Amino acid sequence: MRQKHSILIEPSILSADFGKLAEESKRAEDAGADALHLDIMDGHFVPNLTFGPRAVAAINRSTSLFLDVHLMIYNPYDYVERFVEAGADRITFHLEATEDVEDTLSYIRKCGVEAGLAFCPETSESLIPKYLDKCDLMLLMTVNPGFGGQAFLPEVIEKIQFTRNLCKKLDIRKGGKTPQAGIKSDIDALPPFYIQVDGGINQETAKQCIEAGANVLVSGSYLYAAPNMADAISKMRNAGGTQ
Repeated sequence: MRQKHSILIEPSILSADFGKLAEESKRAEDAGADALHLDIMDGHFVPNLTFGPRAVAAINRSTSLFLDVHLMIYNPYDYVERFVEAGADRITFHLEATEDVEDTLSYIRKCGVEAGLAFCPETSESLIPKYLDKCDLMLLMTVNPGFGGQAFLPEVIEKIQFTRNLCKKLDIRKGGKTPQAGIKSDIDALPPFYIQVDGGINQETAKQCIEAGANVLVSGSYLYAAPNMADAISKMRNAGGTQ
């Protein structure tokens, strides 16, 4: 993702008018969004169904925004190629949805797109260190996955803080890790590691998440229901006092 701001905002198409996906995608782009968040649900991993690769391809034709595809499906490895071909720029899947976590992360990167790993609210933070340097982003769900419009779960704040502190301790940034002593590196020029939050994010909860260390905010109903999406994006981005 081309990073223009220190805090990145991704409207979730799940809260858009599904009869006007092209227009709703362009509306997010014109409002200054950094990316578009696409929730893919299979009706098994979560009790809801959304859309598949063909809809992603249609959205891709309607916008130049970075497409962040969030798979809430079992066996995500089997679907990686289809979503890459559809135009995904990042594919994020759930730790809880597969036993092949490392293989799936590696395969996504081999396909030339960014790899993200998502954690449900009840999943222990003790599993985060194992995968932190193997992905481009960690998504810490701030609601239980499956439906839009849920209330923010404040207990996830500690998990965000834990992850950000671990990034600092291990010198992990976006796309890299500090090498062994004596080896020249431009890691300091890289943006901080991406910690994403999704669920119940508005101006107030955005502030809490940013202060805890999140730098990629997904928001659905708050942004798509706003009278002025551009204004809502700006307020959310500046909620933590940064841009």
